[in-house]
Amino acid sequence: MREILHVQGGQCGNQIGSKFWEVVCDEHGIDPTGRYVGTSDLQLERVNVYYNEASCGRFVPRAVLMDLEPGTMDSVRTGPYGQIFRPDNFVFGQSGAGNNWAKGHYTEGAELIDSVLDVVRKEAENCDCLQGFQVCHSLGGGTGSGMDTVVEPYNATLSVHQLVENADECMVLDNEALYDICFRTLKLTTPSFGDLNHLISATMSGVTCCLRFPGQLNSDLRKLAVNLIPFPRLHFFMVGFAPLTSRGSQQYRALTVPELTQQMWDAKNMMCAADPRHGRYLTASAMFRGKMSTKEVDEQMINVQNKNSSYFVEWIPNNVKSSVCDIPPRGLSMASTLHWKLNFHPGNVQESERAVYCHVQEESFLALQYQDATADDEGEYEEEEDEGMEHI
Repeated sequence: MREILHVQGGQCGNQIGSKFWEVVCDEHGIDPTGRYVGTSDLQLERVNVYYNEASCGRFVPRAVLMDLEPGTMDSVRTGPYGQIFRPDNFVFGQSGAGNNWAKGHYTEGAELIDSVLDVVRKEAENCDCLQGFQVCHSLGGGTGSGMDTVVEPYNATLSVHQLVENADECMVLDNEALYDICFRTLKLTTPSFGDLNHLISATMSGVTCCLRFPGQLNSDLRKLAVNLIPFPRLHFFMVGFAPLTSRGSQQYRALTVPELTQQMWDAKNMMCAADPRHGRYLTASAMFRGKMSTKEVDEQMINVQNKNSSYFVEWIPNNVKSSVCDIPPRGLSMASTLHWKLNFHPGNVQESERAVYCHVQEESFLALQYQDATADDEGEYEEEEDEGMEHI
């Protein structure tokens, strides 16, 4: 079986990861104790992609949970599915990173990384044919958590360098876009982080559905990379999900392939705060879930390309990949997930990013914080600045 090893780090990563496991357990018919209580053989057909089967018939997530403070781990353990995780796979420190990127990267994080890698290695060695690693984390905090902090732009800037060099595929989501979806599309008056995590978990479920269930047109991590990445360093994907409708308007909308296609290409359904109309599509992948005709899916993808041909680059022909998974999400008859690589016009984006990099060099209070956490690493900071500017 083509296994995937899930790693979640920091407060944000653990909260999103825990919600993801709740959704996946529900779709595969696994209860909070790890027992199978489902009704279909399809739920167990590829369950080993994300789960290890223990001796007593329990299914244990192939997951490693880490943080630099114990509080997050305690909240995961006391959550609805907290007892399903293997206790040895919780790795945590005592001090926390205090939203300081350098603490997470150089000092407290560096002291913990050997323990994390040891757990990851044990899990990887238990796999028959490891397909890849799935890592859940944010860019705003010290360990990978704490969005909306004062130093969030600096932490994110310093983290992007690592993702450019060491990751193969990155799905980009941000709080601003998620809040917009909650306010404008779902009509929620006071959205909470729980609402945001629900949106993210639904999207992650859609992205991984073809890995976990059979379908007419399947894709795996390798197919996704081959079809979406034109150049190795351009592996940052924006994600959209459909259907997203407020409860009051659900009865007025039909779940059809044309409706899903229209919604998932709509800027209002994007999980990253960047308007696709201000750039051009390099590549795209549309994943549909539910009983539907592949002919209808192909026709809709051709219509999208024909109607919006000016938004697609000319030098990549046939740059929209489609997949169809037969199993719909729980509670829906069909759904779709879109991720794509967008090429923005330089202008304003480049200037704002350049401002962030200049701030990293100029703000003395931040430099002092990071100098306290690490010694003589100025060369690496300069390398990260060059890396970021080159990626822009």
